[in-house]
This record gives sequence, structure tokens and C-alpha cells, in this order.
Amino acid sequence: MTLQAEFEEHAEKVKTVKSRPADQELLDLYGLYKQATAGDIHTDEPGMLDLKGKAKWKAWDSRKGMSKDEAMAAYISLAKEIISKYGL
Repeated sequence: MTLQAEFEEHAEKVKTVKSRPADQELLDLYGLYKQATAGDIHTDEPGMLDLKGKAKWKAWDSRKGMSKDEAMAAYISLAKEIISKYGL
């Protein structure tokens, strides 16, 4: 299985966990997913009042410089951890 195929498979699987992962786990998944699919962040940071948008922006921005393959591998690793922790 290619890295891309495994990434896509885990991106779907992690959506079906029984319990909701912690906010930080979700933000980490989001940042890695965006880095793997879109590369370095290319939008301005949201304003102070957009707390959710700001958290997501920071999660993605924290991955700046990470290669697509590195981000996919890290995403798969984190997704496996979340799946084993929360169950399918």
C-alpha cells in the first residue's frame, strides 16, 4: 500500500471513532492533514475573535516546512494512536 493510500484510509477511519478525541488531538490531526494535502499555510491568521479559526490556523502553521510525506506519515501514526485509544 502506498503512503498516499494509507493516509487516505486512515483519514476516513479516524472519522468513525466511537468517542470524540480531545481537542488537542483533533487540532494535531487537522494541522497534519492540511500540511499533507495543501503544504505550508498560505492564509493570514484569523482575528482575535475567531477562536476556533485561530486554533486551527496555529495547528497548521506549526507544521510549516514539514514535507508532504512527513506530514502523511505523522498523520497516519497519530490516527492509529487515536483509533486504538477511542476504538472504531
